[in-house]
Amino acid sequence: MSALRDKLLVQIADQGPMGIDAYMRACLLDPEHGYYTTRASIGAEGDFTTAPEISQMFGELMGLALAQTWMDQGAPSTFLLAELGPGRGTLMADILRATRHVPGFHQSMRLLLVEASPRLREIQRAALPEVDLGWREDLSALPQHPLFLVANEFFDALPIRQFRRAEGETWQERQVEASPEGLRAGFGPARSMPVLDYRLGDTNPGDIVELSPEAQGWAKAIGTHVARHGGAALLVDYGGWRSLGDTLQALYQKAPADPFQHPGEADLTAHVDFAELARAAMPALATRLETQGVFLEKLGITARAQALAKGLSGAALDAHVKAHRRLTHPEEMGTLFKILALTPPGQRPPPGLEPGVTF
Repeated sequence: MSALRDKLLVQIADQGPMGIDAYMRACLLDPEHGYYTTRASIGAEGDFTTAPEISQMFGELMGLALAQTWMDQGAPSTFLLAELGPGRGTLMADILRATRHVPGFHQSMRLLLVEASPRLREIQRAALPEVDLGWREDLSALPQHPLFLVANEFFDALPIRQFRRAEGETWQERQVEASPEGLRAGFGPARSMPVLDYRLGDTNPGDIVELSPEAQGWAKAIGTHVARHGGAALLVDYGGWRSLGDTLQALYQKAPADPFQHPGEADLTAHVDFAELARAAMPALATRLETQGVFLEKLGITARAQALAKGLSGAALDAHVKAHRRLTHPEEMGTLFKILALTPPGQRPPPGLEPGVTF
């Protein structure tokens, strides 16, 4: 039994069942026992590998897409280049390398990394030794410059609330309860939820929908700044256009696990509801949701892969080919992961993406 499980059982005994959002927050960020605060989660030592860790091609193309968007908006002489949840700094390092020959881009940028972990900040500092870094814990009080932002696998780790449609126009919130075996999921009493009225037309009794107030808050901050000051945001994650069903999942020792069995020792994530991000980001405009594979192909990943392959052979070439497939193939990350961009009204979308819907 994990130390965090004992702590949560005491809390539930004292305060009653806890929401899925509070449970996720404790599992991931508890100061003493949280998954992200106590261990390396990304790469060979962690439970998962993100696209930038698979191949430099991902970050290079993201960087060039941002640079082209910057030029399309008149190449503003001062702008903010930001990343949410930079991890080990790999993605930003690739973005900076790919854009170093874009005239004026590096001279105009002010680099911001949104990262709360002191441990990860040190890792990012080592990965980006040649640039002036500014760290933040949120996007409040940003300088009034255009914001060009990337967020890869950031929103999936933000806490969610889950609701099961009950009879009529009522919902039951899913919650974490104590059981003789430890922790388990249950449901609270049925009640009306005005915030979910818009889902009454596309759900039936028994259906589960998910909301992430934190994700909506981040999207609102990004959209408000981009709409007012210019720029663009590239949001990459797994998920879909509208939440339906239970998507809470856990990785424990690199394998899928019961989300309630290893609190603090497993990575917890949920599929991103991109429609909610787009809605929260208004008045910024959202592009049409695109799959990662199609997006990268439109940006020329195959040609880049062929160019890089010319200097490789043997095991290195095999690994390179596998990396290209993993990023783009429908049976790998190509379809599961999606990309949505946020842009100011009146501006063209970033390369590889199409104008989206309006609400």
